[in-house]
Amino acid sequence: MAIECIKSIQSMPQLPKNQDHKEVDESSLVFDASLLRHQLHLPKHFIWPDEEKPCLKNVPELVVPLIDLGGFLSGDSGAALEAARLIGEACRKHGFFLVVNHGIDSKLISHAHSYMDNFFELPLSQKQRAQRKTGEHCGYASSFTGRFTSKLPWKETLSFQFSAEKNSPKIVKDYLCNTMGKDFEQFGNVYQEYCESMSTLSLGIMELLEISLGVGKAYFREFFEENSSIMRLNYYPPCQKPDLTLGTGPHCDPTSLTILHQDQVGGLQVCVDNKWHSISPNFNAFVVNIGDTFMALSNGRYKSCLHRAVVNSKTTRKSLAFFLCPRSEKVVTPPSELVDDLSPRVYPDFTWPMLLEFTQKHYRADTKTLEAFTNWIQQKRS
Repeated sequence: MAIECIKSIQSMPQLPKNQDHKEVDESSLVFDASLLRHQLHLPKHFIWPDEEKPCLKNVPELVVPLIDLGGFLSGDSGAALEAARLIGEACRKHGFFLVVNHGIDSKLISHAHSYMDNFFELPLSQKQRAQRKTGEHCGYASSFTGRFTSKLPWKETLSFQFSAEKNSPKIVKDYLCNTMGKDFEQFGNVYQEYCESMSTLSLGIMELLEISLGVGKAYFREFFEENSSIMRLNYYPPCQKPDLTLGTGPHCDPTSLTILHQDQVGGLQVCVDNKWHSISPNFNAFVVNIGDTFMALSNGRYKSCLHRAVVNSKTTRKSLAFFLCPRSEKVVTPPSELVDDLSPRVYPDFTWPMLLEFTQKHYRADTKTLEAFTNWIQQKRS
């Protein structure tokens, strides 16, 4: 059984040390992109340590499979097996792959990118109507000045919750209208439709993951069918010293599955074999990667891989990230086919809200998030 959700930091055992995850006075530091994009001297909070500073030249391209979903989506069993084979190979190596012919309307994708511009080009005071509160994962964040004191990312984000539960309200549209006003109704409609499309696509990918792992039909699809997921709009303004900072620091996604759409400006990098590689933009494709929660669900067979985003001095970069997450009461435990004497349990049972709160309030996501979270659970049980 999963243990109860974290209630307060006072009741927690001693947390693993994870530097920079400190509450700060949000008024003490503000990331105003309209001003900072022209600064030649970066505030120290945004300058990363030498060993983590980005390499911007001669970064090799990561070899990732380009998986055509057309045959699978039309019911071709042979195409499904081939797509599952390619996905399985990628997920054992690094957890990243691309999908094309995915069935998502290109006009919807274009509209989603356009409305990002409409929001992030607003004056800071207007964007702050959706200000994200410390310890929460929804809302507007100008960098993460409310969460960290150093190694701040050079970006703005807008995040919101999505629910695929049957008969659920238009949660995305309602949130954006309630937060930003009725003028954002069409804005909300676009991202409501986009999230619904991403949820449908993610369930299809889950079917292929089932096949690749030899898991019973519809196991993962049913697990995520009424998902409670997160949508995030990432906006990386130009930086006059891009070699000193990062748009997003090195991390593994704590969620289950990420479906990312990049604009035409490159910036995504993945660490494989201790070396950073890039994944070039392809407007017709989505970048998909495994997160920590699915790594636990697969009993460690599939990898959640370290990745980051770099910035440049010329052009704003945008990306749309849909983070698939299970419903709050779902217990993350691997199917029986993935557990035996040769493959014992790697991670304890947990629920997604537990891991989410752990990363939002107590631990900065990195390559050891699951390990630290597992240790915390074991301390709590003992």
